[in-house]
Amino acid sequence: MSFPRSAARPVLALAGAGALLLTWGGPAHAQQESTTVEPAGAAFSVSLAGEATFEAGPMTVTCTVSDSAPGDGNNLVPDEPDNHNPEGAVTGSINAPGFDDCESDLPLVDVEVDVTDAVWDMSMQHGATTVGTMHVPAAGIVVNTSGLASCTATVSPDAPVGIQGTWTNGGTVSTLGFDTTAPIELEGDTACSDDDEAVFEATYEVTNTDDPETPITVGS
Repeated sequence: MSFPRSAARPVLALAGAGALLLTWGGPAHAQQESTTVEPAGAAFSVSLAGEATFEAGPMTVTCTVSDSAPGDGNNLVPDEPDNHNPEGAVTGSINAPGFDDCESDLPLVDVEVDVTDAVWDMSMQHGATTVGTMHVPAAGIVVNTSGLASCTATVSPDAPVGIQGTWTNGGTVSTLGFDTTAPIELEGDTACSDDDEAVFEATYEVTNTDDPETPITVGS
């Protein structure tokens, strides 16, 4: 059975649900200024605040669960002196976030999101706009849709992709906000859109799990 393109185009947004944190746009690249992440050695969690919204054409997808928790030596601010870089970003590893409870406003379409790599890298760059970047391996997220359309969406299948969001220091909880697009390669039946990107908006809260009253901050 085939579907008209007008019905097929929104499926990309479902695929966009798999993109979540993956972006090739976002804030302008920060200049390579001195960066310090504090407190040194602290463990941190990253949790979605509210909903993540994905849009393509007339279609909207929302996800309410996406998080990354410390474990296996990941989600740690580097110890001194590695939490400071006088010439650029401070980098560490994070456990890849899981993505759950996603719904589409297109009827009769289900979506399943697979994170294919358990560990990603994350870098923080201080500047006029402080940027948090998550570095995701090639094909690190794969999204399958079923029902009205059977599609497989692979995020940046041939090369790693950098996620850029705007970092804001907080009194106890800092935030990392995304407002950008995500590159996707889409395969499947004739109902699958041939678009190659989806819009993504979300805000994540970053909490110091060792001492929740002391925020994770990025400065010079």
